[in-house]
Amino acid sequence: MREGIALTVFTPRGKALAERLAAELGGTVRKDEALADWTQTAFKHREALIFVGAAGIAVRSIAPYIKSKATDPAVLCVDETGRWVIPLLSGHLGGANALALRVAAITGGEAVITTATDLNGLFAVDLWAKKQGMIVLQPERIKQVSAKLLRGEDIVVDCSYPVTGSIPEHVRLGSPGDVLVSNRRTESDALQLVPRVLTLGIGCKRGTSSEALNEAFKTFCTERGILPEAFTSAASIDLKRDEAGLLAFCKAHGWPLHFYSAEELRGAEGVFTASAFVKSVTGVDNVCERAAVLDAGGRLIEKKYACGGVTFATAECYVNYDWSWQDG
Repeated sequence: MREGIALTVFTPRGKALAERLAAELGGTVRKDEALADWTQTAFKHREALIFVGAAGIAVRSIAPYIKSKATDPAVLCVDETGRWVIPLLSGHLGGANALALRVAAITGGEAVITTATDLNGLFAVDLWAKKQGMIVLQPERIKQVSAKLLRGEDIVVDCSYPVTGSIPEHVRLGSPGDVLVSNRRTESDALQLVPRVLTLGIGCKRGTSSEALNEAFKTFCTERGILPEAFTSAASIDLKRDEAGLLAFCKAHGWPLHFYSAEELRGAEGVFTASAFVKSVTGVDNVCERAAVLDAGGRLIEKKYACGGVTFATAECYVNYDWSWQDG
């Protein structure tokens, strides 16, 4: 997971500005480390890189590491007087444009925003996705949506979740859409945004390895048509609290893992797939479905799935999105 802001500087005057920005933004300034080594490390581990100096140095330094607007960190260039603050990379998804505005407010300079939708005051679908906590599944398709808006055409958003607020200009709801909000696999050519609203309920035999859990999870997602990106947490019975494989599996996916007692699971509301054997072992007739519902605080959307000694179920939390997408 990326954390923090890394700054680098090349002149004494620029050093004073870099240290001021680091203090204001909670960042760190490169010291004795070689620029190439610093850039490689910062690009991999930091949320943002700020070069205080010439834009050419910044461009050449980051060039070997640029991969995708969905994964690259924000990169900014600031001249040593603080007059011009230029987002160079990941303006929307990486937050470079928003960070540039923050830096300009500190230096009294001007953020040089070049993103076309921003300049024209148009809806930015990637910014909207980020603000609503969704994953952009095909970042290369963002341009086809933005291009329609820049031509003055409407875009259609296919979203089954409630979205409050005033709908942006040139945006309307409907189906099929230019933008699809869904946690299911699809063959659509639309730009798909994945809402992170699912909880994975898990049951497993004692000693199940993380590898076995992961293979079962892949099969589960494939057979049920669910996108793994949609999961945000996992849950099980507290008898599994010390299962090394389960803990490692959830850690590898970046999910918090929550445990519930048999009594808590019995209190889950809904109709569940009962098993006399599971009840004899755990004290409750179903673990995965009940755990998923309790953790999501929502509804069960995929009932018990069994594979190689592992059981999964999926619940979806209730969400309300809104149309806000601009910073501030």
